[in-house]
Amino acid sequence: MNRKQVFNPFLPLNECIPDGEPHVFGDRVYLYGSHDKEGGETFCMLDYVVYSAPIADLHDWRREGVIFRAEQDPDYQNRPYMYAPDVVRGNDGRYYLYYCMSGDYGQGGYHGPISVAVCDTPAGEYQYIGYVKNPDGSPMLTYVCFDPAVINDDGVIRIYYGTQYSFEEDDDFHLSEEHLHSEMGMFHKTAEEILGTPESVMGPSMVTVGDDMMTITSKPCHVIPYAVKGTTFEEHPFFEGSSIRKIKDTYYFIYSSMKNHELCYATSKYPDRDYVFGGTIVSNGDVGMHGRKDEDRLNMTGTTHGSIEKIGEDYYIFYHRLTHKSDYSRQACAQKIKILPDGSIPQVEITSCGFDQEYLQAEGSYPAVIACNITNGNMPHGSNRIFDTHFPNVTNSGEERYIGEIADGTLIGYKYFAYPKDSLSFKITYTGTGEGKFYVLAQRLPETILKQKDMCDYIEQNANGELVIIRNSDSVSAEVLQDGETLQGEDKIAWKLAEGRLTGLSADGPLYLVYRGSGEISVQSLIFES
Repeated sequence: MNRKQVFNPFLPLNECIPDGEPHVFGDRVYLYGSHDKEGGETFCMLDYVVYSAPIADLHDWRREGVIFRAEQDPDYQNRPYMYAPDVVRGNDGRYYLYYCMSGDYGQGGYHGPISVAVCDTPAGEYQYIGYVKNPDGSPMLTYVCFDPAVINDDGVIRIYYGTQYSFEEDDDFHLSEEHLHSEMGMFHKTAEEILGTPESVMGPSMVTVGDDMMTITSKPCHVIPYAVKGTTFEEHPFFEGSSIRKIKDTYYFIYSSMKNHELCYATSKYPDRDYVFGGTIVSNGDVGMHGRKDEDRLNMTGTTHGSIEKIGEDYYIFYHRLTHKSDYSRQACAQKIKILPDGSIPQVEITSCGFDQEYLQAEGSYPAVIACNITNGNMPHGSNRIFDTHFPNVTNSGEERYIGEIADGTLIGYKYFAYPKDSLSFKITYTGTGEGKFYVLAQRLPETILKQKDMCDYIEQNANGELVIIRNSDSVSAEVLQDGETLQGEDKIAWKLAEGRLTGLSADGPLYLVYRGSGEISVQSLIFES
C-alpha cells in the first residue's frame, strides 16, 4: 500500500479494548476502556491499558502501557475484574480514574462502590486513593453503582452511573417474592431499599463530588426515569454504559439501550434532568440502518458501550465489535459522525475504514478480519456466554487471526475500497475442509441484496463457476476451492491461495465475499495486485 492506513478494528488485532471512553488531553487523544482477553472466558480479564494518538494523525496509535492493575484495588480478592472506566482531569490538574470491580460473568458487579485512582499524567501509573463516598465516609451506594462516567463541567465534577433491568416493569412485581428476591440478590439491596426507593434503585443516575474527587456534594438523582412507557425512550430504554459529553450548551448522554447492540443518545440543557431521546448513533449489527430489523443483523450482535469525542475538527463515535463467538473478546472500532445544526446525530453504518477519511486502497494485502459485515443470515445476539453452535466469526489460533466457520451462504463484507484501476488481480488465502466456490462482488448493491436470502438468490441467478468475480452481472472464473488444508499443529495453519480477477471496476465501492459449498472454510487475507 502506498500510504499508511488505519482500519477497524484500529488497534492491534490481538488487542481487545471495549467500552471505549475517548478523551482529548493536550495534543493527543487517549482511549480508556475495559480490557478483554483475546479468546477470554469472561468479561474484562486483563488490567487497564491505554492507547493514544496525535489529534493530527489518527493513523498513529501507540500503546502507552498498563496504567492500573486490578490487584491495586482492595476488593481484588472478592471481585478480580475491573469493568468499564472513565477518566477526567480534576480542577487540580491531575487525572482521576473511576471504575467498578466485578467477578466472573458480572457476578458481584452491581453492589460495590465506585473506586477512584489518580495520576499526574493521562497515561501514567495510577494510584488507588479510595471510593466515592458519603460525607460521613461510608461508601456511596445509592441506586446501583455501575459503569461510571465523569465530566468536569466548568469546575463541577459530575459522575453518571447505573444499570437497568425490567424486573419492576412486571405488573405483579410488588406481589411476587420471586421477582423481588431476584433483584435483592443481584444488587444486594434489602426489600425495604428496593420497595422504598422513589421510582427505582435502577436507572441512569448522577451525583457530584467535591475537591477530593470522592466525597459527594449533591443528592444522587435519576437523569432519566426508570419507567419510560409513554416517553421518547420507550423503544430504546437505558440499559447500561453511561457516558456524558457537553457540546456548547447541550449535554449529550450516551448509553447502551436494552436492545444491547446500539449506542443511543439523549440531550438536555440541564445536566441532571429533562433529557429527550435523540436517536441511535451506531449499532454493531447495523440494525436500524435503512430500516434493518434485528433478525437481519449483519454481524453477531451483543454488548456495546462507547462515546463520542471531537478530535480536531471532526466528531467520532467509539464503539466495539464482538469476536470469538462471545461477549468476552470485544475490539475497539470508530466511525466519523456528523452533528447537524439542530444538534441531532444521524445513525452511521459500521465500516472497515475507521478513521480513514478516504476509502481503503485496493492495493496489497489486508487481514480478512477487518470485515465490517460477517453473516450467515441467521446471526445470534450475545448473551453473556460463549456460543458452541457454528457460525462465521473472527477468531485466532496462536498468532494467526482469521474468519472461521464459513459455511454455505456466508457473506463477508468490506466497506469501502477505492480501486486504482478498472481491472485488478484478487486473491484470498484460505483453508478448511470444505469444497465450494467464493463469489466476489465488487460493486454497489441495492440495500435489499444485503439480506442473506436475497444475496444467495442473486448469486445463483447471475453467476457460475469457481472463484467468481461479479461486476454488473459479468463474471470470470478462477481456481475452485477444494481439498482445503486443515490445521497443522496447535498454532500453525497451512493456507492455500485462490485467485481471480476483478474487472469493470468503478472508482470505489464495497467488496463482498459469499461462500457456496460444503463443509467449512476459514479466510485469512485479501490480496490486491495490478
